Amino acid sequence: MTSQQTPAPARRPIRELPDELISQIAAGEVVERPASVVRELVDNAMDAGARSITLRLMGGGTRLISVEDDGGGIAPDELATALKRHATSKIGNLDELESVMTMGFRGEALAAINSVSELTLLSRMDGQPSAFALDGRTGEIRPAARAVGTTVEVKELFFSTPARRKFLKSDSTELAHCIEAVRRHALARPDVGFAIWHEGKLVEQWRVHPGAAGLEQRLADVLGEEFVAQSIPVEYHAGPLKVIGRAGLPDAARSRPDHQFAYVNGRFVRDKVVMHGARSAYEDVLHGHKQPAYALFMQIDPTLVDVNVHPTKIEVRFRDSRAVHQAVRHALENALAAPRSQNLNEEASSSASDFDLKAPVVKALPESASWQQGGMAFERPTPSSFNAPAYKPADFLRPRVDGEQAMADLKALWQATSDSQADSLAYGQADSQVPPQAQEASRLWEPPPAAEGDSRAGANSDLSTETPAAPLPEGDWPLGRAVAQLHGVYILAENKQGLVVVDMHAAHERIVYERLKNQLNAADGEGPHIASQPLLIPATFAATPTEVATAEACAEALEQLGLEISPLSAKTLAVRAVPTSLAQGDAVELARSVLAELSQHDASTVVQRAQNEILATMACHGAVRANRRLTLDEMNGLLRQMEETERSDQCNHGRPTWRQMTMRDLDALFLRGR
Repeated sequence: MTSQQTPAPARRPIRELPDELISQIAAGEVVERPASVVRELVDNAMDAGARSITLRLMGGGTRLISVEDDGGGIAPDELATALKRHATSKIGNLDELESVMTMGFRGEALAAINSVSELTLLSRMDGQPSAFALDGRTGEIRPAARAVGTTVEVKELFFSTPARRKFLKSDSTELAHCIEAVRRHALARPDVGFAIWHEGKLVEQWRVHPGAAGLEQRLADVLGEEFVAQSIPVEYHAGPLKVIGRAGLPDAARSRPDHQFAYVNGRFVRDKVVMHGARSAYEDVLHGHKQPAYALFMQIDPTLVDVNVHPTKIEVRFRDSRAVHQAVRHALENALAAPRSQNLNEEASSSASDFDLKAPVVKALPESASWQQGGMAFERPTPSSFNAPAYKPADFLRPRVDGEQAMADLKALWQATSDSQADSLAYGQADSQVPPQAQEASRLWEPPPAAEGDSRAGANSDLSTETPAAPLPEGDWPLGRAVAQLHGVYILAENKQGLVVVDMHAAHERIVYERLKNQLNAADGEGPHIASQPLLIPATFAATPTEVATAEACAEALEQLGLEISPLSAKTLAVRAVPTSLAQGDAVELARSVLAELSQHDASTVVQRAQNEILATMACHGAVRANRRLTLDEMNGLLRQMEETERSDQCNHGRPTWRQMTMRDLDALFLRGR
């Protein structure tokens, strides 16, 4: 059976496309839906110096889009030129393109829109006796009535390309996209007023907010008062880069990334570098797959960013993307680092309720009491000081689940120290197997020294003697004073607002984690390495050119991660060593994932993330466990450490460490005052 061959198509000559077809092709890149038209026209209005912009829509923008502004206007003899392709007043040469600060600069939006709709351009400049209107289809110019400014009317969008109109969604969906386009502009320009009308009804309106407080007020208007209440200010300077805005608290994280706004020189962007930098800052304070909320405004030298890399200008390219990534990350990390408990006293000062926080006199119960326990041994008492079994801090460093290999990897992260720096961990016995930094991490707080005559001062003291506990130093402690422990899990404390409930394991876990991170970062020498285990038989796999190049360029970073990957040929890589804790895993899959991340992100970021994961494992095993009874001194010591430790509001897994219940909340529970 003979197969029939498809005849070759007839050859068509190469020729230039007609202008109308060229414009419609360009419109396909610029005009995707009504929201694209709204974005381009609002860009032009803002570039014209408008202080009030009104958007009128019908049919979700498919039947009518009208953008009115009070900007500088267009001269009558330039109206026809404005509708030509690549005609603009914003740039005139290559140097101006490389340092552009306006929202638009290509000069193709009006021409593209005019090719797929019925467009009318109405404008008046200051000093002109009247306005002039230009019909985009006929080119006719006629006098019209209008104040200073410009109005662009776009009717019957995609009337000349009905196939594209079929792909549009419902009117309500298209309206939502149009509102979102204006909302993105409104966030960045609190000095400009915006109003949106649909079918003759006012849908949204954002008034002008001048001055330094205008940005925060505009954020409240657009994103809601709740966003401002559950966010903290961000301000960071790094050379030519400035980052300001607000960062949402971890507790206010969302299930979708719909409250993530990033601006570069006033332009809304969706940039992978910026988004990854922001996500990295929230990495160890978010629970699960929650998404942070933030509004960041970056000011950078326009010559250091290329905005001409995307048809809709929503993506940019930075000349030094690593510096931008670090700036965004550090800006958010610095803002999130301060414990929120420091703000409790300020909130309490504005409250009408005021409570006496003097430390109560607590009497020591007999040793036979059901809750009696030994001290946590943060200081070195003599063995005869307690009759109860001594608790050794070295136990903090012993995992209670299967994880010996992970602990061995963690110990390898610290540099070797001199013998003079080593110290005994438990009752005079030195533990040479535990790094000195880990010993220090166990010593998170010291109870007040025993006074003369204290019932625990000597070996012959009687624990049953009733003596008042040593009071805490005077001061308004944000997290208050501990009053009790609930089921060995929660600490109950009293502060000016009311009741503070602390998850002691989660809080202690964060404290240990931050201590370990600080000690690791302060280590001298070549830097910490994760212990690796050579493979008896190297695992080989077919690699892409990108993977081979990354393995060669990032050999040092791979070594710090405990990986040894070397090329066997131009298309083959061999995995010769893997981290000790992952020796039983899939070496090839591990190598591919690490190489993929190294190819997209800065090597130091990847290394730090891997190290932090192991530190988090150590902190989780080293933190005080549930059902461990603490003394009041130990509970108060934990509260004081929380007030001083960065990011102490969440544990390493993103769970909250404490909650405040005000007197008003408690009164509502018991219906007081009703």
